[in-house]
Amino acid sequence: MFDFVRKHNRVMQVLLFLLIVPSFVLFGLEGYNRFQERGATVAKVDGQSISQSDWDNQHRNRIDRLREQAPNIDAKLLDSPQARYATLQEMVRDRVLIAAAAKGRLTASDQRLARELESNEVIASLRGPDGRLNMDAYKQLLGRQGLTPQMFEEQVRSDIAQRQVLGGVAATGLATPAQASVSLGAFFERREVQVSRFDAAAYQSKVNPTPAEIEAFYKENPQLFQAPEQASIEYVVLDTATVQKGIVVNEQDLKTYYEQNLARLAGQEERRSSHILLEVPKNAPAAQREQAKAKAQELLDAARKAPQTFGELAKKNSADPVSAANGGDLDWSARGGYASKALEDVVFNLKKGEVGLAETEFGWHVVMVTDVRAPQQRSFEQVRPELEAQLRKEQAQRKFAESADAFSNAVYEASDGFKSVADRFKVEIRTANNVTRTPAPGSTGPVANPKFIAAIFSPESVEKKRNTEAVEIGPGQLASARIVQYSPARTRPLAEVQDDVRKRLVATRAAEMAKKEGMEKLQAWKANPASASLAETAVVSRSEPSKLPAEVVEAALRADPAALPQFAGVDLGPQGYAVVKVNKALPREAPPAPVAQQEVAQYTQLWTSAEALAYYEVLRGRFKAQILVPKPAPEAGATAQR
Repeated sequence: MFDFVRKHNRVMQVLLFLLIVPSFVLFGLEGYNRFQERGATVAKVDGQSISQSDWDNQHRNRIDRLREQAPNIDAKLLDSPQARYATLQEMVRDRVLIAAAAKGRLTASDQRLARELESNEVIASLRGPDGRLNMDAYKQLLGRQGLTPQMFEEQVRSDIAQRQVLGGVAATGLATPAQASVSLGAFFERREVQVSRFDAAAYQSKVNPTPAEIEAFYKENPQLFQAPEQASIEYVVLDTATVQKGIVVNEQDLKTYYEQNLARLAGQEERRSSHILLEVPKNAPAAQREQAKAKAQELLDAARKAPQTFGELAKKNSADPVSAANGGDLDWSARGGYASKALEDVVFNLKKGEVGLAETEFGWHVVMVTDVRAPQQRSFEQVRPELEAQLRKEQAQRKFAESADAFSNAVYEASDGFKSVADRFKVEIRTANNVTRTPAPGSTGPVANPKFIAAIFSPESVEKKRNTEAVEIGPGQLASARIVQYSPARTRPLAEVQDDVRKRLVATRAAEMAKKEGMEKLQAWKANPASASLAETAVVSRSEPSKLPAEVVEAALRADPAALPQFAGVDLGPQGYAVVKVNKALPREAPPAPVAQQEVAQYTQLWTSAEALAYYEVLRGRFKAQILVPKPAPEAGATAQR
C-alpha cells in the first residue's frame, strides 16, 4: 500500500485535491473546523447543546462585566472552578426559560420593549437636555460589548419574555401571617445553654513532635507545602495614553474645532428659581390631588399679585423643609440639574420674575424664576488648552483603533521578543517577576488581569516561550507578554518548610487531643450530669448567638425540645471541641409591630422565591436540562466557614 503511494505520488495529490477542496467549497473553513473549535458538549437543554467554547466565552464576558462594575474585585473569585460552574448554571437556566417562553408563546410587544429601554438608567444617561437619545453614544456603548442596537433590543425582548415565565408564579405567591409566624417562631426560637470549650490552642504545649514525626507528616501531606508555578515575564502595553504622547495637534485643526463647537464651549444657560411644594403621595386619591391643585392655584395667584411675598409664602406653605427655610430658593441650575423634568421645563419656559405651576411625582410646585445667567462665550485663546487636550484625546482614540490590529499582528509575528514592537509603536518593554496564576493581593495593571494571566500560562506560552496574543485588558488597552523564565509547581524541600510543617503538625495533634478529651467528658457527663463542669447559662438564638461558634448554636437549636435537658458534642475542627448542655427551649420574644410586618414581607418574598425555584426545577425536567460536567467541590475555606 505504501509503495503504491510513493510510486503514484502525483496521482494521490490530485485525488486528495478532488476529495478535500469540494468540502471546503460546500461548508467553508469555519464549518470544516467548527466541531474541533466548539469543543465538547458541557450541557444540553431541549435537545440543544452548550459547548465548551460557548461556556468559555460566556464566562469571559461575565468576568469582563464584573470587573467593569468592581475593578478592585479579587480576580481569584472571578475565575475559580465554582465561579465557572455558576456561569454554566446560569446559561442552562437562561436556555430553559427561553425554551419555556417559546413553548408558551410569550413575547414582548414593541411598547413593552420601549418602556423597558426608557427605564434603563444607563440609556437614560445618554439622553440630551431635549430628551433625545444620543444615537452615536448609544451605538458606541453597545459596540464595546460586541452588540448592535438591534441585537441588544432583541436581547432585552428575550429577557422580558424569560421574566414572564417565572413572573406569574412569583406574582401570585402568598404566605399568610399565621404561616409566617409559625416558621419565623421556629427559626428564631431560643435555647438556654451551658457550654464547655476544649480549645485546641490550650493543648499545643503538650505536643512535642520528633524530627521523624515531622518528616512523616511532611511526606503524608505534600499538597500542604506546594510552591505554585511561577513565571518571570516581559510585556508591552499599547494604550491610548501611549498613542496620545506622539500626537501633535495642527493649529488650523484647533481653530476649526473651536468654530464647530462654539455653542458647547459657551456652556449652558443657568437659572435661579424658588418653589413652594404642595406634597401629594403618588397613590393619593383624585380628590386629594385636586385639593392640592386648588391650593397651588391659590398660592400661584397670590405670588403673581405680590411677587415680593414669594419667600414668605414658601416658608409658610412649602413641604420642602430645606428650601422653605430659605424662602423656597433652589439655587442656580442648568438643564439636567433638576430632580424632575416637568419642573425643569416650567422653569426654563418662564422669564425672570415670572411665576408658574408644575406637577411632578412629588406633588404640585409653585415656581418663580428669580434670576437668569446667560452663557458667556470664551475666546479661542481662553479655551485653547482645553481644546488641544480634547482633540489630542479624540485623535489618540482613533489612532489606537487603527493601530490595534497592527499591534496584534506585530506581537504575533515577533513571537520571541518585543524589541521590534517597542521600536515600532514607541512602547516600553516592562518586566514582572514571580507571576502566578492567582494574582498577588494588591496587584494592579496587566498582571492583575485574569485574561492576561490566562494567556501567560497557556500551553503555547509556557512550552514554546512565544509571545502571547494581544489581550484587551481594559478599554483602549492591549497587552502581550512572553515568559523569560518559568518554574513549574513543586513541593518545597523539607528544610525550607520545616517550621511550617511543625506548626501544622502541632495544630493537628492539639485539635485531636482537644476532641478526644471533649468526647470523653461528653460520655462521662451524660452518665453523671451532676459532675459536669460547665460555664454559666446563656440564652442563644440564630439572631443572638452570644459570641458562641455557629456550630454550637446550631447544635443547641437542633436538640429535641421534648427531650431536654440533654448534652451534645460539637466538633469545631482546628479550633477543638465543645460540649453543650441544652437546658430548656424558650419562645421567641415578640418583635415590635414594624419589625414583625417587615419579617412577614420578607418571609413572603422568600416563600414565593422558593415556589418559583420549584417551578423552574419542573421546567428543567420538562426540557431535559442536563449539565454534563461534574460540580466542583467547595473550596477549603468555604467548607470550614460553613
